[in-house]
Parts: sequence; structure tokens; C-alpha cells
Amino acid sequence: VQLQASGGGLVQTGGSLGLSCVASGRTFSSYVMAWFRQAPGKQREWVATIRRGDSTLYSNFAKGRFTISRDNAKNTLYLQMNSLKVEDTAVYYCNRGNFWGQGTLVTVSS
Repeated sequence: VQLQASGGGLVQTGGSLGLSCVASGRTFSSYVMAWFRQAPGKQREWVATIRRGDSTLYSNFAKGRFTISRDNAKNTLYLQMNSLKVEDTAVYYCNRGNFWGQGTLVTVSS
């Protein structure tokens, strides 16, 4: 399985950014997918999960600001991030079980 994340970049506080993650394989819709992030000097932490059937879970810091979604026809996972804060600066990773994407860097400037 290959997971290719993209969409990171530099954004100002309060801005928005959308991340994408394209997965290889045929049965994308069957899997639970998630986003994690790792800030400089910190451990990787969970951001959000989307299950089969598209139910979603969010970490406390993501609730109300981030939206995880998927397009099964495109084998693509998304993370829409709004009202970004400096503390959201991190490398964001898409995840499926034991498989990780390469990460995409999000930098939020004040």
C-alpha cells in the first residue's frame, strides 16, 4: 500500500488549508483511514479518523476546525483545516493501519 499526501504549505493564522492523500489499491472504501501529525520536537499525535460508512472521529483540538472526508471513487482521503493556529504547525501524515504516507508539512505563521 502506498499513501501519497499533498497539500501542505505556509498559511497565516486564521487561514485554511486542505490536505489530500491518495492511496494505492482497490479496496480503499473498506478501510479506516486517519490523519496524524507531528510537530517539531513532539510525538506524533492523532488528528482524525474516518471509518467505513464515513462516520468520523476528531481529537479535541481538531473538533470544529478540521474536517476529514474521503472520496472512494478517487481513492483519496482529505483533511480540510480551518481557523489554523500556530500550534497546528506540523508534518501531517495519512494513515491506514500499519501504513503511513510520507507526510506533508503545514506551517502556520503568526
